[in-house]
Amino acid sequence: MIKEFFKYALPSAVAMFVSSLYTIIDGIFVGQGVGDSALAAVNIVMPFTIMLFGIATMFAVGGGDLVSKNIGSNNKDKALKIFRQVFKFLLILSICISLISIVFSKGIVKILGATDNLVPLASTYLKYYSLFCIPNLIGIALNSFVRNDGRPKLAMISTLSGAVTNIVLDYIFIFPLSLGIKGAAIATGLGQIVTIAILIPHFISNKGILKFGNVRLEKETIKEFINIGFPSFFAEVSFSIIIFFMNLALVNYGGETSLSSFAIINYITTNIYMVLLGLSLGVQPLLSYNYGAKKSDKMLEYYSITMKTAFIINIVFIGVCFVFGKSMISIFTSDSTIANIAYIGLNLINIAFIMVGFNLTSTVYYQAISKPKISNIFCICRSILLLPISLFILSKLLGINGIWISLFISELLTFIILRYSINIKSYTIKAIENSN
Repeated sequence: MIKEFFKYALPSAVAMFVSSLYTIIDGIFVGQGVGDSALAAVNIVMPFTIMLFGIATMFAVGGGDLVSKNIGSNNKDKALKIFRQVFKFLLILSICISLISIVFSKGIVKILGATDNLVPLASTYLKYYSLFCIPNLIGIALNSFVRNDGRPKLAMISTLSGAVTNIVLDYIFIFPLSLGIKGAAIATGLGQIVTIAILIPHFISNKGILKFGNVRLEKETIKEFINIGFPSFFAEVSFSIIIFFMNLALVNYGGETSLSSFAIINYITTNIYMVLLGLSLGVQPLLSYNYGAKKSDKMLEYYSITMKTAFIINIVFIGVCFVFGKSMISIFTSDSTIANIAYIGLNLINIAFIMVGFNLTSTVYYQAISKPKISNIFCICRSILLLPISLFILSKLLGINGIWISLFISELLTFIILRYSINIKSYTIKAIENSN
């Protein structure tokens, strides 16, 4: 089981790690090539870009879950039909999102909390990022489907290739070509186009079960994969809500200096978040397949292995940031005030990611056993219910350090509430018994 776990989870985690690295390098180039204000502007847009990632993940996990379940129960024709419906629906949706985001970019960044000084930069970044909504969303979904179709290494290779392309183009667009913040957005989009170009041959050849083809959209099927995948969307939206609330708190507390510090923290912690997300998404095909095959013991074992792996990864990351954090932060900014705030915030926020890893794993697990309502409860507790309360109380008591600590408190309380109110073993067995 360990071998099978690492066959799927490791390539996914590595791919997400490299993907997060190009996000960090993007931040370095923006910070050094455009300035601290540009960093803050990108951070303002980040909740929106995370939401888009969440939409793609919703379709990827919801559709991928149904595909793997049907493959596990030897219903390959239905698996193929579901894949085609997910792809077609997401394509239509991504076109609509792209048009809306381009037209209303200034209004969107104002809603996200951009100050008058940041609106021009933030809206420019969003507008050019939105030009590539189609490859951004489609690339994430196809990557997941390739994994569910038994080729996790190809999914990893496509992500790595897109990341390398993004890094190279980031440098070219921001420095030699002096395209500024829009250059960073364009580089990201072109990187995703490379990812898609590598994935497409899988779906037009006979190397797997899933192949492109026209299909009529069915309301019930769409409703089913959205229902199962919605917690993944909610999880990403929850993360963007977390950033949104913390942005507001920091603007009120310390203005653009605190916001720039938080932007640097977000760039660095993107590493650990994406690795944890990659871990949970990587194990999803195994969970869904064994759910379809009605093997509860294997599902629970994979869940346990994922939780332990997430904990070990977090401990290593916390240690690295504590020792090398100042050096890492100095890459983004030369402002000593911003750097000092960011170092303290980074080490306090990192503790929260231990609980984030546990909560992400649980969210994906309950999706795999067709209990999306429980996954949604995790997301509601994390972001909408407990975080604002924690932010309000702790910022009053501890100032800016209270803002950093609030994420850990909200994640910890979420874990405790759900862990001790729901018996995961009995829910798994009951879900399998009730499955068709």
